[in-house]
Amino acid sequence: MRNDIESRLALRLAALREERGLSLEELAAASGISRATLSRMERGETSPTAALLGKLCAVFGLPMSRLVAEAEAQPGELLRAADQALWQDPATGFRRRMVSPPARGYAVELIEGWLPPGARIEYERAPLAGMEQHLWMLDGALEYTLDGAVHKLETGDCLRFHLFGATAFYCPGPSPARYLIALCPP
Repeated sequence: MRNDIESRLALRLAALREERGLSLEELAAASGISRATLSRMERGETSPTAALLGKLCAVFGLPMSRLVAEAEAQPGELLRAADQALWQDPATGFRRRMVSPPARGYAVELIEGWLPPGARIEYERAPLAGMEQHLWMLDGALEYTLDGAVHKLETGDCLRFHLFGATAFYCPGPSPARYLIALCPP
């Protein structure tokens, strides 16, 4: 286990499965992730990729930001940059910072994403159907695929939508894509 958030994330994944009364075999069938991989993730022997977390979140019916936030302590009103949870996908180099994580009494979450040139992340289905999202490009360029339509975003562009189906993030380069996502569960 490389850091505390990964350790707490492993524990939270195991707890979510148990809370829903699922065996590893049942979760494997529902998510399309092998039983062995699920077991290693729950024991903290391997770090889940964004794609794997996306599949699990779809089964559990919660946004990835909520899953990561549940592995963190409840924040106060002032969220200092140094205290914001940062997670990195070991497969793609994608980084996700929880600028304003989910918390009791607040509906909106803010997430900063950073995707290196040439990297692609795909999610097969929405974690929560109908979730409102606003994707605002801070730097670079991003090709965002939503329900089969590719949206080419550049610095300053904003795409707003309700999430229902498959999505993909692709950074065509030459510089990294940095963006902010505001999301609000239905």
